[in-house]
Amino acid sequence: MSHGLVEHCLELLAPLGAARSRRMFGGFGLYVDDLFVALILSQRLYLKADAQTSAQFQAAGGEPFVYDGKNAPVTISYWTVPPQAMDSPEGMQPWARLALDAALRAKLSKPPRRRSSPTTKIPATPASKRSAAAPPTPAKTRRAKG
Repeated sequence: MSHGLVEHCLELLAPLGAARSRRMFGGFGLYVDDLFVALILSQRLYLKADAQTSAQFQAAGGEPFVYDGKNAPVTISYWTVPPQAMDSPEGMQPWARLALDAALRAKLSKPPRRRSSPTTKIPATPASKRSAAAPPTPAKTRRAKG
């Protein structure tokens, strides 16, 4: 995969925030401000879409990302952009904003992750040393005075 395409796409997304890439799925995932907004697979850029934005990508001639699933093709909510959007950050900006908005909606729709607090492990007492009831306290013995 061409790192030139990755760098070019990061430049196109940069006006929207801190853009970075990460290798995944045999391609790259692109993030803006730590929101996952795009995939680069098979030398094509696919931007994140959702129910509110897919129609706009489709109307502009975009194609959804489709891969071969176990039993049938699987379509996911990432779409190509019009060719002219790849020419400049200004041309990409409206499409990238749609992807960023879809990524933000997806993030906000998920329940917050609970951070697990460190737990202190208490060693278990072996069953042979446990008793069901507390042991009886020894009775005081009286000594006879004599």
